[in-house]
Amino acid sequence: MGINLFRANAIEAKRNNVTNELVNLAAMAQQYYLKPRALGGGARSFVGWSIPEELKLTANGNYRIETIGQDSVVIIGTGNEVVTGNDSVKVKISVGATSFKTIVIN
Repeated sequence: MGINLFRANAIEAKRNNVTNELVNLAAMAQQYYLKPRALGGGARSFVGWSIPEELKLTANGNYRIETIGQDSVVIIGTGNEVVTGNDSVKVKISVGATSFKTIVIN
């Protein structure tokens, strides 16, 4: 029982870490969206934004853009903590101009 509880806590901690990193990426994407093109931004578009190379793979997991468009970007974070079998912690974040929504996939 103790081992299962420890494992559940470790998985939840990893999921929280991945979610926190996704929220940071969402903030970066929103900054890009709001910044004028003359200053290196998207001028009210997410098109052209990308995850910085040094943040694509971290100690918590890896991150990739699933979809990107004028008004939104969806980023997937896959943790390096295996939940069941071969399935890892996975969280999705949908980012809009002024808000975001996280969805736990696994």
